Amino acid sequence: MSQESDDPSTPPDAEARALPSDSTRSATWHVSPDLMAVVALDGFFDELNPAWTATLGWSEAELKASPYSTFIHPDDQASSTTVFQEVRDGRTLIRFLNRIMCRDGSFRWISWVAVRDDGRIHCTGRDVTAERGAQEERDRLWALSEDMLARADYSGIMTAVNPAWTKVLGFTERELLTRPYAYFMHPEDAGKSVAALVEMGNTGLPTRFENRILTAEGGYKPIGWTVSPEPDGTQFIAVGRDLSDYKAREAELLQAQEALRQAHKMEAVGQLTGGIAHDFNNLLAAISLALEMVTQRLARGDVDALGKYVTMAQTSVRRGATLTQRLLAFSRRQTLDPLPTHPDRLVAGMEELVRRSVGPAVDVAVESSPGLWQVNVDVPQLENALLNLCINARDAMLPDGGRLTIETGNRTLTAADARELDLPAGDYVMLRVADTGAGMTPEVAARAFDPFFTTKPLGQGTGLGLSMVYGFVRQSGGQVFVRSQPGEGTAITMYFPRHLGDAAAAENAPPEDAASDGDGEVVLVVDDEQPIREVVAEVLELAGYRVLQAEDGPSGLKVLQSQRVDLLVTDVGLPGGMNGRQVADAARVARPDLRILFITGYAENAAVSGDALEPGMAVLTKPFDIAALGRKVEHLLGS
Repeated sequence: MSQESDDPSTPPDAEARALPSDSTRSATWHVSPDLMAVVALDGFFDELNPAWTATLGWSEAELKASPYSTFIHPDDQASSTTVFQEVRDGRTLIRFLNRIMCRDGSFRWISWVAVRDDGRIHCTGRDVTAERGAQEERDRLWALSEDMLARADYSGIMTAVNPAWTKVLGFTERELLTRPYAYFMHPEDAGKSVAALVEMGNTGLPTRFENRILTAEGGYKPIGWTVSPEPDGTQFIAVGRDLSDYKAREAELLQAQEALRQAHKMEAVGQLTGGIAHDFNNLLAAISLALEMVTQRLARGDVDALGKYVTMAQTSVRRGATLTQRLLAFSRRQTLDPLPTHPDRLVAGMEELVRRSVGPAVDVAVESSPGLWQVNVDVPQLENALLNLCINARDAMLPDGGRLTIETGNRTLTAADARELDLPAGDYVMLRVADTGAGMTPEVAARAFDPFFTTKPLGQGTGLGLSMVYGFVRQSGGQVFVRSQPGEGTAITMYFPRHLGDAAAAENAPPEDAASDGDGEVVLVVDDEQPIREVVAEVLELAGYRVLQAEDGPSGLKVLQSQRVDLLVTDVGLPGGMNGRQVADAARVARPDLRILFITGYAENAAVSGDALEPGMAVLTKPFDIAALGRKVEHLLGS
């Protein structure tokens, strides 16, 4: 450490004035906390003020008995002797640091001002031990800190860096101080980093940001910065922390979370496929056995009982269709036909059906809110969801019955409420079904919406009811949650976004009439499943239409471009590089009025969802019956 201090706490002229003259000595000599002395040219003290004893512990007699050099730290002896000689030769000394021994053997740092006058040396010394210790502590922190510390200016140059920069990045101090700090920033981060520094310079407020900093090996390390402006307005202090380990741990955590999600997903898939296999194997067995019996009786010429077996097969097909629709509802992939709807009218229209379904042991109460808002939902799906919840509530109150409450209301969700429900903030309509049944444990409630999860006895529940409700509500832009405690009943609440607009005129429209026969209109059927294509074609031919067939998108488009077609009936998922929607869109370039009926075995929402359908288009979901096909075709050709 240099003996020449650069401490600017006391200006040179002020310290020179601190030497007492004869006229002021009597006023300052006894009260000053600074050490004051008059030293003879031989190095012995002539006069000492009381601060010497107060600061160092020596008595005046002890100090005068030995030359000043007796009290100087051994490491400071040489420099102090040199300086004393210079003052003897007439040089004025300002801010010279050395260590002076106390009576207890410790040392204190003293900053000296000295001048020769009248053949003696007049000096004053200020105790700077505390400041020196703080500075040394700062120096230690600067040297030992694992964070990257720097002082820099707004012109783009760093003026000081601590050793951590070399440890973290590999560059030498010279390399760091002779290049603009923007040189070390990743090109994609430099702009926003410099912008943050400019903003700090304008506001005078500290800032935080992250960026990537170049290493000597040519790579980049993520660094998190805390930057504060200096009072001079031209420089700032930056503290940078290497985030490499943190980012690596974060990546490992995300990987572990993804692995856990994948494990849960596979567990759910296993449960789902097991349930699907069980139910569909039962359906296929019933259909297969029924068809075998039809075959055997036809071989014997016995046709009297054929109707029973055909009915068995048709019933199994309908059950399979219902199961598929529930799975699609859970996965939010079903094709919905949303309409602006008044939920209070829907509930009122279903109240009698609900009462009959739950039986006389259950007291049904409907609590409607006046001025209930509209929602935009698929009305039959909402009716199914409400009825499903009511039947579940009835089963939870068996055998003694209880009270079932259907409640509606308007709700405006704040940002905090919306976060809790995983919904955007805004206006919603609430529809709640509550019962006074046995309730659920937290473990059961957490799995209530899982597919094929049921607490009902074997054979009394598929485990798809609540999962279907969940999928339908989520696909409609809403949310559903369950609140339940053992012995306190269960409440399941559905939230639907408020719809602004007029209710649909056909909200409660009566069923469509049976379809009429065609009059020679040309229908093109495009489907890669030959049995479906041929049966649909035969049905339409029997109904009086002229039918053309194609097995994929490109061949169907060739037919459309080569002759007149009044109606295109196409599967959505087709081979050959063109799906059904693409075929329809290409055909409508030349024929904007072409009527189109999409038939699909699964929900391709991006292609045929209600919002994407144009006038003259409709959707029919497989499996469908002949009557439904006829009504759709007749409606499209008659519109």
